[in-house]
Amino acid sequence: MARKASAKDVDAICGDLPENWFGTSWGDVPTWLVPHRVRDGVDKGRGFVLYRTPRHDAVDPATGAEYDDLLVIRTANADDKQALVEDDGPFFTIDHFKGYNAVLVQLSRLGEITRDELAEVLTEAWRACAPKSLVKTFDAEGSGA
Repeated sequence: MARKASAKDVDAICGDLPENWFGTSWGDVPTWLVPHRVRDGVDKGRGFVLYRTPRHDAVDPATGAEYDDLLVIRTANADDKQALVEDDGPFFTIDHFKGYNAVLVQLSRLGEITRDELAEVLTEAWRACAPKSLVKTFDAEGSGA
């Protein structure tokens, strides 16, 4: 039987992907980043997984409380986003992300999918943001299969 995903798996999976780092974006939001563009000698990276801080625009519909355990996970395109949201799983979106290729998931709901499924979603997020040459090398080494 496949092992259920957990919050601890997020950092383990992301950390195993090539040439990325854990830093911040949007000020101080903890974020997994891939190389993107060097400015003033610094690569600020592109975020593919962000630990979102509680905000008024993402609330539990039953209680009205702001979610305090959200991940933002990039998707390659609108179709991939829609597939994750429409699937019978923990992924969803909010109006704030309308037109933006990303889904949300509560860390506390990751157990609704397997670790392998989480790894696939996070790897695809990395793939959507990583430089094409890096993705090509990753695929050639068989890591992206």
